[in-house]
Amino acid sequence: MPERLGPPRETPLFERVAIIGFGLIGSSIARAARHLNLAQTIVAVDRSPAVLERVRALRLADETAADAAEGARGADNVIFCIPVGAYGETMRRIAGALAPGAILSDVGSVKGAVLAQVQPLLPAGVHFVPAHPVAGTEHSGPDAGFVTLFHNRWCILTPPDGADEAAVARVRAFWEAMGSNVEVMSAGHHDLVLAITSHVPHLIAFNIVGTAADLETVTQSEVIKFSAGGFRDFTRIAASDPTMWRDVFLHNKEAVLEMLGRFNEDLAALARAIRWGDGDALFALFSRTRAIRRGIISSGQETPEPDFGRRREPQ
Repeated sequence: MPERLGPPRETPLFERVAIIGFGLIGSSIARAARHLNLAQTIVAVDRSPAVLERVRALRLADETAADAAEGARGADNVIFCIPVGAYGETMRRIAGALAPGAILSDVGSVKGAVLAQVQPLLPAGVHFVPAHPVAGTEHSGPDAGFVTLFHNRWCILTPPDGADEAAVARVRAFWEAMGSNVEVMSAGHHDLVLAITSHVPHLIAFNIVGTAADLETVTQSEVIKFSAGGFRDFTRIAASDPTMWRDVFLHNKEAVLEMLGRFNEDLAALARAIRWGDGDALFALFSRTRAIRRGIISSGQETPEPDFGRRREPQ
């Protein structure tokens, strides 16, 4: 419930927060920032008139703007909640509107490519503090957000070398106020870790669901009818936003390919164990992976229910 986040701040952390891109993550940030009084003014920026109309209907922001530069002008915190492939173009649009002292951040799940796109275009005096809240659902759009999305989830900050310490501290405070556990690491290390914990698992889900759909001997009705357990969970992941995930794989390809190579080696070993009837090897692997699942649950990053721990809560 929203009360898990605690009482609102007496004074806002930021005067004006501009959220560029108002899907699941952007709308959840807006909801949490409003509930916790983290911003005096919340500005919703999105190219879609339908999205902005819905934002106004839901009263998620104090102001709306279709033009990124207009929305970012005067903001002391600008947050990119857009596919990472759009960062360069968006940065060129807003660079002239960013005031010295402003903080630019984001929520992208790739960080090396983000730094490469943004830093060369960053105006003097503007502080860039990339962030990645490791949270989400398969749903998208302004209606999909909820105030506790980030509660007890990790948010990883990857500030570049020489980043302003006060700016990093403010971004950390912003995410901690929304209930996140914050970790700081380099962009390269982040991309390698997320390749195996998020990116490759999504790639596997996209692939296995696509394979099932392509099998001529299995009708669509049978896939749906017998989708209990593992396949149903794969379809949940495979329903994620296609634009976002296209950009993730294109902008973190080195780390993804490295982890995919390791996965293919382990998969080949597993296939050999099955072919040669090596039950001991299979049992050892399954016992180890079962323990990892239990560790994730005990750390509070998941619940035992088969809904990935992200059941929508009443607002």
